[in-house]
Amino acid sequence: MRNLIIRAASGILFVVLLVGCIVSHPYAYALLFAVITGLTTWEFCSIVNKNAGLQVNRFISTASAVYFFCAMLTYNVGMMGSDVFIPYLISIMYLLISELYFDRKENISNWAFALMSQLYVALPFSLLNTLSFIAVPDNSGFGVPQIIYNYWYPLSLFIFLWSSDTGAYCFGSLLGKHRLFPRISPKKSWEGSIGGAVVALAASQIIATYIPFTPGLSEQLSRLAWCGLALCTVVFGTWGDLVESLLKRRLGIKDSGNIIPGHGGMLDRFDSSLMAIPMAVVYLYTIMRILQN
Repeated sequence: MRNLIIRAASGILFVVLLVGCIVSHPYAYALLFAVITGLTTWEFCSIVNKNAGLQVNRFISTASAVYFFCAMLTYNVGMMGSDVFIPYLISIMYLLISELYFDRKENISNWAFALMSQLYVALPFSLLNTLSFIAVPDNSGFGVPQIIYNYWYPLSLFIFLWSSDTGAYCFGSLLGKHRLFPRISPKKSWEGSIGGAVVALAASQIIATYIPFTPGLSEQLSRLAWCGLALCTVVFGTWGDLVESLLKRRLGIKDSGNIIPGHGGMLDRFDSSLMAIPMAVVYLYTIMRILQN
């Protein structure tokens, strides 16, 4: 009973902190996800070093990930040009070159996981800035787009993931018979996944009722667009969950960490979003462009 109370309390605090920072101010959003990026990257490097016997440079990998997030932020808001990414490229080259000076069998594996920390963790969180800061036409007549902070895009992504998880748990517990991916995650079922998608679609229509998807779309297209974003988030979020499950299975661990009482580590909390965020960016900047044309 005590563990259940701790799990519920920490879960509520986690959601309140995340939602509060996203909707309150772009500075709060930026600070929160810069910290999340750093903690998640450090955790990823720690578990592969401890359980795979590697020597990935945690400090440089984490510093690079946080810098990349900040660089993407300043680039997306128009504060800096593309030259802001040069220090990040230098840090990646350092991670590669530094291994030349260590005579150890794990050199290639260290390279692989150091770069994976950037591709798997740093890139998705950094792309969240692309969802959060959007260029809109300037009505002043000067023709220069304005950058606005639209918290509904990142917030809706997490709403879809949370509603999908809730629906998958309820439908899976009641109806789950056919395993979705028994080799990697024996508890996931097709019934639960479909139920989670249905709940996420319902959430998308609630959001569509109050929030326009993007200027220039009819109400009908806006509702379809929200449906598309919800489905992309659910499908790729499920794959993100499975990716982390495979990683933990190969490393022989149950949780990636214990930073959140009763909920495991940072990777455990954000595994779904690490695949869903890039797909949401692809969806918004390609599919939506087609709809608008």
